[in-house]
Amino acid sequence: MASLLARLFAPLATRPPLTAFLLGLASVLALPPVYAVPVLLFTIPAFLTLIGRATSWRQAAWLGLLYGFGYNLAGFYWVTHAILTDVAKFFWLVPIAAPGLALPMAVYTILPAVFAWRVGPGWPRVIGFAGAWVVAEFLRGWLFTGFPWNLIGTVWAFRPEPIQLASVIGVHGLSLLTILLAGLPILRSRRANLGGLVVLALWVGFGIWRLQAIPPAEMPVRIVLVQGNVAQDVKWDTSQRLPIFQRYISLTGEAARASGASHPGQPVLAIWPETASPFLLAQDPDAMRLAAQALPPGGLLLAGTVRAEWNAEGRLSRLYNSLVTLNPEGQVLGVFDKAHLVPFGEFMPFGGLLPIRLVTGGVDFSAGPGPGALPLPDGLPSPGPLICYEVIFSGQVVGAERPAWLLNITNDAWFGLSAGPFQHLATARLRAVEEGLPMVRAAQTGISAVFDATGRQVARLGLGATGTLESALPAALAPTFFAEGGLWIPLGLSAFSLITSVLFGRFRRSTPPRIP
Repeated sequence: MASLLARLFAPLATRPPLTAFLLGLASVLALPPVYAVPVLLFTIPAFLTLIGRATSWRQAAWLGLLYGFGYNLAGFYWVTHAILTDVAKFFWLVPIAAPGLALPMAVYTILPAVFAWRVGPGWPRVIGFAGAWVVAEFLRGWLFTGFPWNLIGTVWAFRPEPIQLASVIGVHGLSLLTILLAGLPILRSRRANLGGLVVLALWVGFGIWRLQAIPPAEMPVRIVLVQGNVAQDVKWDTSQRLPIFQRYISLTGEAARASGASHPGQPVLAIWPETASPFLLAQDPDAMRLAAQALPPGGLLLAGTVRAEWNAEGRLSRLYNSLVTLNPEGQVLGVFDKAHLVPFGEFMPFGGLLPIRLVTGGVDFSAGPGPGALPLPDGLPSPGPLICYEVIFSGQVVGAERPAWLLNITNDAWFGLSAGPFQHLATARLRAVEEGLPMVRAAQTGISAVFDATGRQVARLGLGATGTLESALPAALAPTFFAEGGLWIPLGLSAFSLITSVLFGRFRRSTPPRIP
């Protein structure tokens, strides 16, 4: 493997910065939707080789920045689709949107690059790089409101078997193992490579065993996901508001009534995606009445909508990105407001100094109280709503009260027909495995899906499709090890890796050379 890598990258050996950038680009092939995971066996060892040849920590930092820039540029290219929804206004952003997001995200890759350079060659470099990479992932998920998108552990979300270990160590733990195993070829040791194969076999074997030990189970509840497939550039067109609303009502009525007739005695929960209603549904009696007419007796509508509040003078005071629950009588039974807002999309950071508000309107959204269970009437299982990218935050999707299932409503029309919806879907699937809770996902343009509490796909409606998806609601499991321990588990593993690499590195440097 080492000799193959040497021959493969020999032409770029004299251009380390370009090589680092290209390696970052290539690494994205391991992510959804391609899932070419073996590519990491080439890109990670080659990058560690570049780090080992750096003459200073500054050069290592520069290489880390370029690798991260390539990784994030290819991983976030879809952000340009959001700009294209209003080219006339934001044409100047088209060439810089993806680089503008990729560059600050690339800064986090400096940490593992410098740490790997500092601890020295061999095992310390491999272990230290893996541990520092995950610390960087943690920082990316917390600093500046956080954006833990495309964590390297998501490369395994193409099947339920390899992601079962997330129930124990979370997606960050998967990232740690992935980088560790991918870096083994740099050791040029058959024993290390064989050990890596054994670890991988045990990893997948655990997943196979867990899936066999936990058979699929259902609750006596039917769900109907409604995917209106409304393009982002027409979503807020005032002339299209009524046709869009009528499309959702028509799709809902047909599918919900059919589900109720096919499964008598089981309540039907119809679910609309994020901001599906072009009206302020919770404050518009006529809209609520029309939407409720689509429900069968005993059914409920859980609809994504913008919600407004007015002050005593009748002026708009607050806007919320919300999920509201309606009964067949058109009454609002519950409301959940999104807490983790998107910078520039839902609020303007930096005091509004940068004029790149992507969402129509001049008022920032307000944040809700955070994750929690949304009570439903008649003893129906309570969902834990997650609006849009709230689902990407591992260990932060369940509040003090554990819900019976997770509900992710999202408007992935921003991403267009790109890798973005597949990447978003993969992280939603991992939340189900981590928490031991079924994941129901309603997306405006797709991909809508239902996963059981082990991440098995129950149903799916593809990207760019207009229609409905009907399914039973999968049953929840007892809280997983990760659900109980949270992010402290992968954080502890990362800390152990860092300490081990430092101690082993010092030991290697303090051992006198052998005299033949």
